Amino acid sequence: MIKAILVFNNHGKPRVSKFYNPTTETDALAIIRECFLLVSKRADNVCNFLDGGELMGEKDTKLIYRHYATLYFVFAVDSSESELGILDLIQVFVESLDKRFENVCELDLIFHVEKVHHILDEIVMGGMVLETNMAEILKHVDAANALERKEGAVFTQEKKFNAVNALSVTKAAVSAAVSKVRT
Repeated sequence: MIKAILVFNNHGKPRVSKFYNPTTETDALAIIRECFLLVSKRADNVCNFLDGGELMGEKDTKLIYRHYATLYFVFAVDSSESELGILDLIQVFVESLDKRFENVCELDLIFHVEKVHHILDEIVMGGMVLETNMAEILKHVDAANALERKEGAVFTQEKKFNAVNALSVTKAAVSAAVSKVRT
């Protein structure tokens, strides 16, 4: 099972963090800091798997990560997960982000947090892998975005209708007040 998905930059600033076990904010920050210290001190030519020890409160935690440009993508998993499968999952996640944002960078993760979490939720839910087919992931994200745009348009029309009604009610009230003052 996947215990956490973390994305942080070369300086240890968290950009995306998703924990699949209940975790307090203080514990989450400590876990992110410890993961950064473990992962960042490793050379680029070494294995991308390392023992996380009791990082997440359990002895069998493994950290599987990839380093792309200025970002570390780290998955904390238990011993039942395949290291190569998780590396492939990281690749799917990064490629999905890349297709969505056209050359994904750190700023995309900062300014489009909802979209990033939506893509992540299409891939992993509750610590279990849901989908690894990038076309399916993006198809579901696009469908949700289209629905959101459609609902936004309906909301905008309702808002405009309510604003017109409010304006006519206000004009009527002003007219009534003016006629009352005149008499």
